[in-house]
Amino acid sequence: MKKIAVILSGCGVFDGSEIHEAVLTMLAITQQGAQYSCFAPDIDQHHVINHLTGEESQGETRNVLVESARIARGEVADIKTLAVDEFDAVILPGGFGAAKNLSDFAFSGDKCQLQADVLTACQAFAKANKAAGYICIAPAMIPLVYGKGAKMTIGTDKDTAAAVTAMGAEHLNCPVDEIVIDKELKLVSTPAYMLAGNMAEAASGINLLVKEVLAMA
Repeated sequence: MKKIAVILSGCGVFDGSEIHEAVLTMLAITQQGAQYSCFAPDIDQHHVINHLTGEESQGETRNVLVESARIARGEVADIKTLAVDEFDAVILPGGFGAAKNLSDFAFSGDKCQLQADVLTACQAFAKANKAAGYICIAPAMIPLVYGKGAKMTIGTDKDTAAAVTAMGAEHLNCPVDEIVIDKELKLVSTPAYMLAGNMAEAASGINLLVKEVLAMA
């Protein structure tokens, strides 16, 4: 049975992992006959957002690993322990946590950097030529993992596409129900909630992404 590492970034679309995307990813992996293990960095979130009001919770701090455990039902490990040789592929759901906690893309744009442990883990899969899937805004991390020329998508948002292009990626516009594949790099990306209007639309692309990642694994 193929084993997939899923890297989470907290819990909640505005400051962590997009919950629908994370759950849809884990569901698709299971339904397609594979198994997953969840990982997250043991760091503080950039900030905490009240998802009812959309406003920042002043003076509150939360830990990315602890918050990710909410989605993973407690079954999540520090990303420092992720051993690439124990897995066939890696998938990163989106949510602003990918652009605020796993990286600082939300603040620094094309000058962004990846959190050190996340970069080490993702590059390990790239160097081992193992399949990887990046969902929603998470593909903005791809140029820093794979270098220039990687084919990827964040959907159709012009400003975000311009930023990842400036970072060296080859951005391809993509509808919500499709995926972009870089066969040479064994790399798959899909827009999900960068374009999705509901959970079913997000699932259409995520299911395809998981299917392709498993086929490459």
